[in-house]
Amino acid sequence: MKPIEGVMTQTNAPRGIDPDSLFFVQVDATKCEACGTCEEHCATGAIQSINEEGIHQVVDPAACMNCGQCLVNCPYDAIYEGVSYVDEIFEKLKDPNTIVVSMPAPAVRYGLGECFGAPTGTYVGGQMHAALRQLGFNYIWDNEFTADVTIMEEGTELIQRVKEQGQKDARPLPQFTSCCPGWVKFAETFYPDLLPNMSSCKSPIGMLGPLAKTYGAEETHTPAQKIYTVSIMPCIAKKYEGMRPEMADSGFRDIDATIDTRELAYMIKTAGIDFNALPSQGPDPILGDSTGAATIFGNSGGVMEAALRLAYEVLSGQKLNNPDIKVVRTHEGINTADVKVPNFGTVKVAVASGLQNAAKLCDEVRAGKSPYHFIEIMTCPGGCVNGGGQPVDPEIRASLFRSTVAQINKRFRARRVGA
Repeated sequence: MKPIEGVMTQTNAPRGIDPDSLFFVQVDATKCEACGTCEEHCATGAIQSINEEGIHQVVDPAACMNCGQCLVNCPYDAIYEGVSYVDEIFEKLKDPNTIVVSMPAPAVRYGLGECFGAPTGTYVGGQMHAALRQLGFNYIWDNEFTADVTIMEEGTELIQRVKEQGQKDARPLPQFTSCCPGWVKFAETFYPDLLPNMSSCKSPIGMLGPLAKTYGAEETHTPAQKIYTVSIMPCIAKKYEGMRPEMADSGFRDIDATIDTRELAYMIKTAGIDFNALPSQGPDPILGDSTGAATIFGNSGGVMEAALRLAYEVLSGQKLNNPDIKVVRTHEGINTADVKVPNFGTVKVAVASGLQNAAKLCDEVRAGKSPYHFIEIMTCPGGCVNGGGQPVDPEIRASLFRSTVAQINKRFRARRVGA
């Protein structure tokens, strides 16, 4: 079966290699038409023109946040992922001595259906779980479980930080969310002085990996060394996160492999599974139960909304009825809100979609002018649902192509007039 659009060419991600030395996104120079669209969508200048013809390349892996926005916005399909575990996962699924665990993120189940003809945003979580079982995964432990844990951890940490203010050794405010790996790398690279403001909470997949090899191994009576964990994400940057050296808290690699939504669709098609005919199934219960708060993690502002629900009830001692916290959700730009909490006061929050907007908020914090208690940042516009590992809609690509051609013609005409 023909691979779907956007699946990468390199396979078997290297072990023992510093992820900062890898190019997680690359440009095929033979397809690049020098339109500059990739550069316009890069927040850090990592992708640039390298010659007089205007051919673009990622010039420095350290400067690349691995977000993949250049890939999904390239109208010529010239950008591809440079690291893939697909072949390795197929081998592990065939190995009777390996227990393969899938760990899908919330946004994947809202993007996967596009690869099988469903309208954009269609929920296919039940079919996704069924497809994973048909592929041969032994357990389906859902990243939504640890999204709920993240809410409890970040919400509790925010409460503690607020109460610490004025005390010796109080942790600083505002508190930044820490679940987006592109944003975390951005802060480490360009704003290392603000790392004390970062939540100490791991990302949901950063929690689920070690839980799979400790609690999950114990509950299923499986030796941890036999468990092979597969993170399934809407995000290329999650591949970088999974390879980070500190992701080995369980005594083993917490995350053995990471694939994105496009790759999962490729695996399903390669296995000859009729996705649209699958029944709806649930995840395995040990690490699979979750609430609706976990589901909204895929939207920009969703993490903020879920954490604020917890903080509101703990700080006020009251049940939150019909909250107007949806005001923090945003698709682009910076969204701010003042959330009034009975018996406490006002919690000031901000949500930034995209790293250019994140930089504005970071500059305010660095200058000591930030009024906020809590800031959520997502690298991709609108959040994980628009991640760099999500399906690329051919119609959108065609629209980008037409738009880019128009821009090129406009620039050409401007040069002629100037001449």
